[in-house]
Amino acid sequence: MNHLVIPETPAATAALEIAASYLSPALESHSRRVYLWATALAEQENLQYDAELLFVASMFHDIGLVPVFDSHTVSFEEAAGHVARVFAAGAGWSHERRERLGEVIVRHMWPDVSVADDPEGHLISRAAALDIVGKNFDELGSGFRSAVLEQFPRLGLTDEFLACFQAQAERKPDSSPARAIKADLSTRIAANPLDA
Repeated sequence: MNHLVIPETPAATAALEIAASYLSPALESHSRRVYLWATALAEQENLQYDAELLFVASMFHDIGLVPVFDSHTVSFEEAAGHVARVFAAGAGWSHERRERLGEVIVRHMWPDVSVADDPEGHLISRAAALDIVGKNFDELGSGFRSAVLEQFPRLGLTDEFLACFQAQAERKPDSSPARAIKADLSTRIAANPLDA
């Protein structure tokens, strides 16, 4: 099952180390699943993407939910994009590549991301929606889903993620979590078939 392989680059290895150091077990497992769902969707649809960029974005896309990186001024995905840019600068990425990483992370909360303009943003957006609310989960085979969930279990993600979004919504009423809560995230997340 080649989907379970991460890119063998120093940046990918370091991103995984940072994710394991700062994210809760549930958010780390979620981040790893997001990468795996994204790569599986890309393979299934024959989409070209930058695996290292996608992996690092997957590891950092929710780091703005972690209290130490939470910002009182911007939405969590913007804070996460800033953290990722700083990480990527330390990893020696070019300015353009650092900006792309930030864009991918910010765009994962957009309702729609063009695959032509941003394949990595498109993939991570779809994969995150699949993992959080089960959106279009049947696009991936049940055997693959089971293998991913066995290797990277959900670990109470539903309750933790909803609590994070509710806290963000209360403190930042113009943020993407506030919009998600208003759009009845609690009902959608509770109905996620991945938790069945």
